[in-house]
Amino acid sequence: MSDYPVWVNGVPEAFLPTSDRGLAYGDGLFETVRVSGGKPTLADYHWRRLQRSCEPLGIALDIERLLEEVGAFLLDNRAGDAVLKVIITRGSGGRGYNPEGCFSPRRILSLHPLPSRSRDPGLHGARVKHCQMRLGRSTLAGLKHLNRLEQVLARSEWQGNAYDEGLLCDIEGNLIEGTMSNLFVVTREGGLVTPDLTFSGVAGVCRDFIIDFARHRGIAVNEQSLSPDLEGSEVFLCNSVNGVWPVIEYEGRQWGIGSLTARIRDCVLEELNA
Repeated sequence: MSDYPVWVNGVPEAFLPTSDRGLAYGDGLFETVRVSGGKPTLADYHWRRLQRSCEPLGIALDIERLLEEVGAFLLDNRAGDAVLKVIITRGSGGRGYNPEGCFSPRRILSLHPLPSRSRDPGLHGARVKHCQMRLGRSTLAGLKHLNRLEQVLARSEWQGNAYDEGLLCDIEGNLIEGTMSNLFVVTREGGLVTPDLTFSGVAGVCRDFIIDFARHRGIAVNEQSLSPDLEGSEVFLCNSVNGVWPVIEYEGRQWGIGSLTARIRDCVLEELNA
């Protein structure tokens, strides 16, 4: 596998035109997919979300063509264990903000090494800070669109290894998500609570998988507002590359790695290493 191979619309390409609307306006979507043994993991969740997200943006994605390109891309680059990034932009064209006439979405595939950390937060627990950056309300909440400036600014609030992740609130002060992860709390009754993402945040693939996992096993899951107090017996974060990170420290509070968190972590890890 070369360091950072990139394909654009099914062929190797190192450059994008400056007219691409993803570059000019953030006009597009992306998926970050963990690859295990050359195969995308949680693939059905990723491709369903991508298709679902294209609809409100009016991007006509040919999903079958994309999946053929993904398969060929991973095979050609002998992907092994890696991270696949899939970016879909509206392409080039239109006049200013007006996308009229843009009928050829651009499909960008790139391959990257798995994250490497000296200390594994999945095994030892994550140390988390409260970010000052607030997430705005949006009718595009839930979508993993290319406009991620809020997350960039939140992640810039710390450097070094003092924290593994930061949590963001919305403008009303409700906890929503991490800079790159979704949030779950285990209640005293043994159920799960995750923030309501109706107006802010990204509906992550790993979050969807965990909700399905829990409900199929009779574990109650509620999507509701969460205060920064984080009342619960266990707290964890998740994303589709890192899996589950139990939270052990947050703003002076501490938790152990509880049994339900460990069970979900191990299930997700098995899925990501399949």
